[in-house]
Amino acid sequence: MTIKEVSEKYDIPQGTLRYYEKVGLIPRVTRSSGGIRNYQESDLGWVELAKCMRSAGLSVEVLLEYVQLYQQGDSTISKRLDLLKDQRDTLLKQKEQIETALDRLDYKISRYEEAAKTGKLSWD
Repeated sequence: MTIKEVSEKYDIPQGTLRYYEKVGLIPRVTRSSGGIRNYQESDLGWVELAKCMRSAGLSVEVLLEYVQLYQQGDSTISKRLDLLKDQRDTLLKQKEQIETALDRLDYKISRYEEAAKTGKLSWD
């Protein structure tokens, strides 16, 4: 797949894909004889991982650490596991904060919906 096709498939700007490759977040992509990127299935797996993890809020630095550990081989399995567990814990804390905020917003919305019906805002 060309960079344009990957960009459209995963809804990631081409510049972001180039950046991910430049910093090592995704391994160097195979290129055609003319120098055009030719994404293979293995490259797409890295793109999917990067998109998923970035969407979840993981930093480029954490992802780079994961990629570097992966490239070092099986001797880093426990370190990769620890890194992923730490990130999961961080995401669970963020999820809890978001759920608390949503509960508060739902309460406020319900009060304003009632006020819209009655013409009176009451916090009793």
